[in-house]
Amino acid sequence: MQVLYGRHHVRVFRFGLRLVRDEQIAEDLISEVFLDVWRQAGKFEGRSAVTTWLLAITRFKALSALRRRKDVGLDDETANAIEDTSDDPEVAAQKKDTGEALRKCLTALSPEHREIVDLVYYHEKSVEEVAEIVGIPENTVKTRLFYARKKLAELLKAAGIERGWP
Repeated sequence: MQVLYGRHHVRVFRFGLRLVRDEQIAEDLISEVFLDVWRQAGKFEGRSAVTTWLLAITRFKALSALRRRKDVGLDDETANAIEDTSDDPEVAAQKKDTGEALRKCLTALSPEHREIVDLVYYHEKSVEEVAEIVGIPENTVKTRLFYARKKLAELLKAAGIERGWP
């Protein structure tokens, strides 16, 4: 259990944080997810990757937490705090500006499209894994991803960003 937690708690936290947009709730989600894993480890059938199973549990817990906290508005402050320090200052500044524009454009997407983009691009999940996590058919994932990309491209173009990093 310690190894499993060590390998996956950051990913579970980040995914949960993107869904609930509150660090304290995301921290609570980690505890709930791994407690459920401890209790239900025998039910894991190995039909999917462990990360897919963990993220599906996280998604369920996060949606339940959001339903309990309808009165709390969601904001994108946490995502704006992420900084890339691996590049020189000029490239980092350009990436930061582009990244901020991208995050703003992502918030303009519907929650369904944003969730699919998050799982595919930030968590590097396959269409099959996303379908399993979200609980929808693979073709629906593909359709949502297509329209999410199309809308995101329009929003980025309107923000003055054509393609990729400068």
